[in-house]
Amino acid sequence: MANAIEVQGVSKMYGRVQALEDVSFSVGKGEVFGLIGPDGAGKTTLYRILCTLLLPDAGTATVDGFDTVRQMREIRRRVGYMPGRFSLYQDLTVEENLQFFATLFGTTVEAGYDSIRAIYSQIERFRDRKAGALSGGMKQKLALSCALVHSPSVLFLDEPTTGVDPVSRKEFWDMLGTLKERGITILASTPYLDEVRRCERVAFLDRGRLRGIGAPEVILEQFRDIFNPPGIERRGAGCVAAPQQSTRPENVIEVEHLVKAFGSFHAVDDISFSVKRGEIFGFLGANGAGKTTAMHMLTGLNQPTSGTGTVVGYDIRTQHEQIKKHIGYMSQKFSLYEDLTVAENIRLFGGIYGMKDDEIARKTDELLERLKFDDHKNDLVSSLPLGWKQKLAFSVSIFHEPGVVFLDEPTGGVDPATRRQFWELIYDAAARGITVFVTTHYMDEAEYCDRISIMVDGKISAIGTPDELKRRFHQPDMDHVFTYLARQATRSAD
Repeated sequence: MANAIEVQGVSKMYGRVQALEDVSFSVGKGEVFGLIGPDGAGKTTLYRILCTLLLPDAGTATVDGFDTVRQMREIRRRVGYMPGRFSLYQDLTVEENLQFFATLFGTTVEAGYDSIRAIYSQIERFRDRKAGALSGGMKQKLALSCALVHSPSVLFLDEPTTGVDPVSRKEFWDMLGTLKERGITILASTPYLDEVRRCERVAFLDRGRLRGIGAPEVILEQFRDIFNPPGIERRGAGCVAAPQQSTRPENVIEVEHLVKAFGSFHAVDDISFSVKRGEIFGFLGANGAGKTTAMHMLTGLNQPTSGTGTVVGYDIRTQHEQIKKHIGYMSQKFSLYEDLTVAENIRLFGGIYGMKDDEIARKTDELLERLKFDDHKNDLVSSLPLGWKQKLAFSVSIFHEPGVVFLDEPTGGVDPATRRQFWELIYDAAARGITVFVTTHYMDEAEYCDRISIMVDGKISAIGTPDELKRRFHQPDMDHVFTYLARQATRSAD
């Protein structure tokens, strides 16, 4: 079988940082090939070299037989590239995005329609909607349509499903299966092990070096310390009982018949639940189910249309400023200031939370020692690996010992070993009595929660411990439970 991609001895430096070092591999025509590895491994740099967006410092690479340095134009006509974060123009409509990408490649939507019909037809009815208003799954379909509109022979996908719910991810990889049937070569990177297993072969990059190449199960087993670390042992799982003399309520979050409507659309449609002190509560749902809207109300960022709720004893309708002072929050983007050092970020957030200078100084030293960041306290956050940023952002979000910390998909795009380390921090926080309210699209992380709720069409369809939900729905694991419930959605995730 002829090769669609040939990489020979490719190296790339950024200053003193070795992004790629003597990397060599090949991908056969029509093959679905996975490129896996932790953040900072060099995957994105390699994609950019193969797409002729970067020049290698050493070595050669060819795509469809054309050299990435000498024959850039030929390659650009033949490849589709879907980088992370979807590469869409958020303020353009669905149709305008597609027309723009068609124009870039010197074609038209009409001329390339047969290439994208199966995918684009699923979102075509929303052609006048801005891309920024689409759900994650619909953005995927639009971005893939944009990458395919000029009928490429090779498709590069750089973690295209990060931050997307499990059902939409499965649908995306089913679409890739149809592209393979058309003979398109696919090079894809992903942090999700179920997606790794859908590749024919995978290459494992680590710190710029190629450490292994072969069938997915062979590589996952060979490097199981990274991809399949041992499970986390948690002592005293469950909620922490409030001290007898404490005036703090046992339930840190209480919600009754909460509704958030946008016109006639009920993003959150009459939900009720409670979360206890020290509990790890998983808040799950497909893209568009209403999770983010509900979290915005609980964190004081948005007001409910009707219903009641309290967070750490404060009313979400009237005391949202008090709520903000007594909670922690960590978003998908980690909430850190990249141009400040580690120590400066900690001091800044300590001040924002109203902590005294001597307390900030004492707790900063304790935190740096606990995270083993002592030698990196003066490093800019922008220079830290993704896993380090995660740990720091989480630690900063609970620096003031809040009653509850809200984590919005905190481990998106992170390898299993680093995610395991992050969850050890979560367990430690829960053991200290901090309630953890977490959203995630990793169903193995759902298994780590004390209880889980799953939202479908703005309502809570199920709530209970992972074991209870698996028994109730007769499913072997949380991935199957989630898929079973999410596929019952009737409204579009748009």
